[in-house]
Amino acid sequence: MTLALTGGTGFVGQAVLDLLEGRGERVRVLARNVPENKRGFRWVDGSLSEPFKLAHLVADAECVIHIAGLTRTTNPDHFEIVNVTGTLNVVEAAKRAGAKRLVFVSSLAAREPELSAYGASKRRAETIVAASGLDWTIVRPPGVYGPRDSDYLEMFRAAKKGVLPVPAGGRSSMIHVRDLARLLLALREGGEGITHQVFEPDDGRAHGWTHTDLARSIGSAVGTNVHTIPLPAFALHAAAALDEKFRGRNARLTKDRAGYLAHKDWTVAPSRGVPTDIWQPEILTREGLRDTAQWYREAGML
Repeated sequence: MTLALTGGTGFVGQAVLDLLEGRGERVRVLARNVPENKRGFRWVDGSLSEPFKLAHLVADAECVIHIAGLTRTTNPDHFEIVNVTGTLNVVEAAKRAGAKRLVFVSSLAAREPELSAYGASKRRAETIVAASGLDWTIVRPPGVYGPRDSDYLEMFRAAKKGVLPVPAGGRSSMIHVRDLARLLLALREGGEGITHQVFEPDDGRAHGWTHTDLARSIGSAVGTNVHTIPLPAFALHAAAALDEKFRGRNARLTKDRAGYLAHKDWTVAPSRGVPTDIWQPEILTREGLRDTAQWYREAGML
């Protein structure tokens, strides 16, 4: 199988390439900036907005795994450009090239599109994929953590200081990036029980994690006892306004993300679980958090 992959230099994409490296499989990867270490893969220097480059990416590919997307921006219009139009461009390129299979990485945020521009863009992208006529599967990951991640890094850094602000109340599911990468590769050939399905995978922990439990587990991973500070919705929005004011386009907590974080239930739906004969999580989150903390230390990030 020739596999085409978008988002190969991103957090999830690199984890997928980690699993593929050295297997000798035919893999073509799209990236706006091709890395110096190509790891034996064929790279296409381009973006989701360049039809010619996308045509080159998917040429002769039996399966396309579309990971690339925008998760954070201070300009909501950018979500439409990257996540919606970009997905449409990938779908059209795949159809023109005769590719049969598309695995699309969406987000659990798409389940509640009214809460954020990000979630709304992912839901619209899902609609495009579902109407594509391709043999598709959609994956909605919950919170994804692991080596190379920058979003949870700030939580690890705050936990190391012993104080960690968290959304007040609520729960969320988690998944290690390596388990997510394993799932994406397990889905690439399609088949019964996989085609035309929307999956919400996680670490297998029933009812997910309370924000306090997750914060304490991160504290344990970095060797501290964490004191949590619950932030109600108005406080999250106020913190986002300050972050955007002082860090501008580099803000980590945007106003759009604050609307998402204030929601009380970001646990996966059991009815959208992946069939266990196809995939099961292997990494317990507490162990994964410890390993991630160690990776951050060795990388000089923590």
